[in-house]
Amino acid sequence: RLLRVLGQGAFADVYLAEHQYLERAAAIKVLHVQMDPQTQEQFRREARTIAHLQHPHIVQVLDFGLDDQTPYLVMEYMPGGTLRSHHPKGTRLPLDQIVTYVKQIASALDYAHEQHVIHRDIKPENLLLNAKHEIVLSDFGLAVVHRTLDSLSTQDPAGTPLYMAPEQIKGHPCAASDQYALGIILYEWLMGEA
Repeated sequence: RLLRVLGQGAFADVYLAEHQYLERAAAIKVLHVQMDPQTQEQFRREARTIAHLQHPHIVQVLDFGLDDQTPYLVMEYMPGGTLRSHHPKGTRLPLDQIVTYVKQIASALDYAHEQHVIHRDIKPENLLLNAKHEIVLSDFGLAVVHRTLDSLSTQDPAGTPLYMAPEQIKGHPCAASDQYALGIILYEWLMGEA
């Protein structure tokens, strides 16, 4: 059961929902893309890969599917909000807090990269806080959708331009592209600007 909108973006809308039988909160991400039958099975394979990511600093995908031709992901709800909401643009953070954050994010990225998953959109808006105030990497939807569609057509580079590595801008992201984005975030937290 959908309760309210949590966020809206260029690629998806995210809703707070409650599982009616489990009485558990969840976040449902409805992607702004229509998939023809040819791409639906590939989406399912890629979404299954993301759903199998088991790491304490990666949001858990609980379910996924297609409603007609529209893909969606059901994920754990993170009540702490985004790091961007906690640390607005222009905020400088203490070094010890930055180190704590970076260790958690780097651990999540290292694990995802070992599983051959490139996130493609690392930014403070996709770093959430769980109930223990730990960082949880979110928004693998971009990785799923673009990995699914890449083989069918030439895509514009996916991601947020400020945090995109040169190779990602050229349409050739790799694991180092995620690390580059983390470096931009680190600089932003140290200096108060990107």
